[in-house]
Amino acid sequence: MHVVHPPKASESAGDDEETPEVLRTYQAWKGSNIFFLGGRFIFGPDVRSVFLSISLIVIPVAVFCAFVARKLIDDFHHHLGILIMVVVIVFTFYVLVLLLMTSGRDPGIIPRSAHPPQPETTDQGIEVGSGQTPQSRLPRVKEVMVNGMTVKVKYCDTCMLYRPPRCSHCSICDNCVERFDHHCPWVGQCIGRRNYRFFFMFVSSATLLCVYVFAFCWVYAIRIMHSENTSIWRALIKTPASIVLIIYTFLSVWFVGGLTVFHLYLISTNQSTYENFRYRYDRSENPYNKGIFGNFKEVFWTSIPPSKNNFRALVQKEPNPPTRVTGGNFVNSNPEKVPSDVEMGNVKPIWKHEATADDTGGTDGGDLHPHPRQSSWGRRSGSWDLQNEMASLGSGIGYSDRVSGSLGGSREVVVK
Repeated sequence: MHVVHPPKASESAGDDEETPEVLRTYQAWKGSNIFFLGGRFIFGPDVRSVFLSISLIVIPVAVFCAFVARKLIDDFHHHLGILIMVVVIVFTFYVLVLLLMTSGRDPGIIPRSAHPPQPETTDQGIEVGSGQTPQSRLPRVKEVMVNGMTVKVKYCDTCMLYRPPRCSHCSICDNCVERFDHHCPWVGQCIGRRNYRFFFMFVSSATLLCVYVFAFCWVYAIRIMHSENTSIWRALIKTPASIVLIIYTFLSVWFVGGLTVFHLYLISTNQSTYENFRYRYDRSENPYNKGIFGNFKEVFWTSIPPSKNNFRALVQKEPNPPTRVTGGNFVNSNPEKVPSDVEMGNVKPIWKHEATADDTGGTDGGDLHPHPRQSSWGRRSGSWDLQNEMASLGSGIGYSDRVSGSLGGSREVVVK
């Protein structure tokens, strides 16, 4: 039996009004992140590097279990040899869990603002004509007090907000991250306030795992040396897997262990990697330093704040920016997005009021649209808007001309 389903709400409404589409937050996310399991896991755009890191951990451990730990099972009394394999497997699983908790969670992303803040200053240095509103601009930097010291916070054009102290915009993930440390390519995620603890535990645990494998490879070689009454070098030749693992783990400890020591120093001084290379605080100048014990307590013994983003929340899909026809040329009423701004230099945005009856349906006021200072970015050469301005300038002398529209053809403009 054929069943006819009732029409959807959007179809029954016809052309009068369409029902707004409802999406999850992660589906309408404006950053460069990649989500898994319906927004339950958030990764950076370089999530493939996580699989590389997993393989760099799992493959050496598998070789160790197959060619070293398995041979040592019967060499210890009371079945203690089996613990060598059990410990390395459990410890590897622990390291992988830390890797996932570092790379698959919100590092502390600051939600973007839907609208820019209201401008506080008016640029009086720019001449304006009669009937025009003076141009206002937002200050690029604000000063806030942190522990009795003045700290400058910058305005983010992409997220349309003033970044909190210790917050920076990641150019890879395209998000402002609270207490930004760095973007780690090995975990495919930013390291910030909500995952720094797990990142440090991951690198330190990976260092201990390498030391564990390195040590038991030498134990196995020494067992061969004593059992066959030969030199250590001849014993190593009899176990090439141990030679490969010794070299691999030594290089890994050199790299990952050095990273662990470096972050121990950063924790003791309460600095991030970004701050260490950019500002290089002295002990008396660092407004966040609470002493060695206080700094370690802040990282390891304080509760992790909840995420400021609910990636599974239902939100309405933003409609496409409306377009209006002005003199034969389509103009997008939505301001163009400024590129991701880790550091924007001396470019200052100007916030200009546009109050026209065509845009807002009245004359009470308009939206705030960002425009770079002294820039023609987004303006088309020979567009109708520019020529319309030229026509208005000639209104005082009775100028008449023919202006070409961007859609082809021409339009007669007669100025009386």
